[in-house]
Amino acid sequence: MNNDKAEPPNSPPTHLTPTDLEELCQDLETELLSLERSMKVTDIGLKPVELDQTAVGRLSRMDELQNQAMTKNLRVREDIKLGGLQQALQRIEDGTYGRCTECGEGIPLARLQVFPETATCVNCTA
Repeated sequence: MNNDKAEPPNSPPTHLTPTDLEELCQDLETELLSLERSMKVTDIGLKPVELDQTAVGRLSRMDELQNQAMTKNLRVREDIKLGGLQQALQRIEDGTYGRCTECGEGIPLARLQVFPETATCVNCTA
């Protein structure tokens, strides 16, 4: 971190314009809505597997159990993504969005456009 140009950690990053922030906020909100819809579908896949031998054969039931395990893994990833999106929206509200939560440097706009929920710069992520 270059101390000559460092901004206080709670000041808004100067490399992001109000238009940039508005567009990134819209991206976050759109992604949040999409994720919430996806999570509703995932919830359906998490319902208990039917164990009725007459309704589902043994191999089909095994497939269903495997699908359910994959759906559980998906749900874990969705929960992590949901938390990241919510935290990013909170950082926008707090005025700290776009600043690395580890080193305090500004996160490049290009990185935020690809990963709008990111909280860290590339150097701190590695």
